Amino acid sequence: MNESEQRAAIMEFERNRQMLGNLSAQKQQLQMQAEVYKASLEELKDTKEKTVMKVVGNLIVNKDKKEMEKEIKDKVESIELRVKTMDKQEELTMKKLTALKSQIEGAAADRAELSETKDKKSAKKKSKK
Repeated sequence: MNESEQRAAIMEFERNRQMLGNLSAQKQQLQMQAEVYKASLEELKDTKEKTVMKVVGNLIVNKDKKEMEKEIKDKVESIELRVKTMDKQEELTMKKLTALKSQIEGAAADRAELSETKDKKSAKKKSKK
């Protein structure tokens, strides 16, 4: 691997590392949303009311309890599906990072070995003189 390829690999490694951080942050936000929705579902189960209030923008409207439960369950399912997708993306990104790290470290080791060999050769030339 030449120097420009190594620089490109390092830049790709950094991009993937940033992407992994962003994915983790987004996933955490989604998981928190899911927990809030699940808490709402628990409250809906406990209430004996047939209608509940729902905030829609700047309005509060009455909504049938059963419809509201279904709506919230659908949102939780959607979020959980997105979290699973993000888990897969995280896994793929981690694999990519591991491969890039090995590639970069291998190139660095090759460079160090080459440099060491050159140093030994020049030391031998100096000692012969």
